[in-house]
Amino acid sequence: MTALLEHLGFAADARVMLLSCDELGLCHAVNVGVFEVLHRGIAASASLMVPAPWARESAARYRGDDIGVQLTINAEHDLYRWGPLTLSPSLLDGDGGFPRTVDDIWDHADLEEVRRECRAQIERAVLWGFDVTHLDTHLDALLLRPEFFDVYLDLAIEFALPVRLADAEGEANAGFPFRSLADAEGVVFPDAHRALPADAGPDQIRHFLDALPAGVTAVAVRPAVDTPELRAATTDWSERVHHLRSVVGPPTIAEVAARAGVATIGYRSLRRLMRT
Repeated sequence: MTALLEHLGFAADARVMLLSCDELGLCHAVNVGVFEVLHRGIAASASLMVPAPWARESAARYRGDDIGVQLTINAEHDLYRWGPLTLSPSLLDGDGGFPRTVDDIWDHADLEEVRRECRAQIERAVLWGFDVTHLDTHLDALLLRPEFFDVYLDLAIEFALPVRLADAEGEANAGFPFRSLADAEGVVFPDAHRALPADAGPDQIRHFLDALPAGVTAVAVRPAVDTPELRAATTDWSERVHHLRSVVGPPTIAEVAARAGVATIGYRSLRRLMRT
């Protein structure tokens, strides 16, 4: 039995899914897709990219949903750009936006500018009216390098928020014990993390859920409606559109989970646990 299951009051062999929609605010098509999934009760949570071009519009759709901040210091799309909220020269590439690659940000970013920018993103979300439930990190930029992870962990402690972390395999690949470091500071995080396969259909979703281990597993999806804007802005638009169709069904992924004996929760449950 995982400690998280015990603290949340689940049985020792319970399989719990924390379904979360990534990249809210990226564009209008993503906002429409994410809020359709949230407001229909299919997913429990979402993560907001505060510096992204359509983040402010997402605040107008907010109904007290379980939404965290996906701390963002990259803008990976070639033709669709965004940049920092703060005056942070080391977080800019040659065309005025965030660097496209994680390696670029790791090589050139000033850590104090990273810290100031990430704190500003959380504070901006709060100013817009979001009851921030957790922290996430876009492209794992704040997760896989120790000095950047320190910023991520410090902000989680400062704001008393749970975080998304890669599982033990990701920790081994990173080469430092970020899960142990977070646990030692009392920061709460899911037991495992998975991404819904890009081509998941009903059978694949059923097999995916059947294979979830005991414990709390964060499952990431990136739903979006199919629009010319989405096709122009992203190269992976078809995967995003397919994710929306996959989780909405019929049957919805929440209905498939219930049939498979998988319980569902949101990050608010983890935040409540961390703050008590």
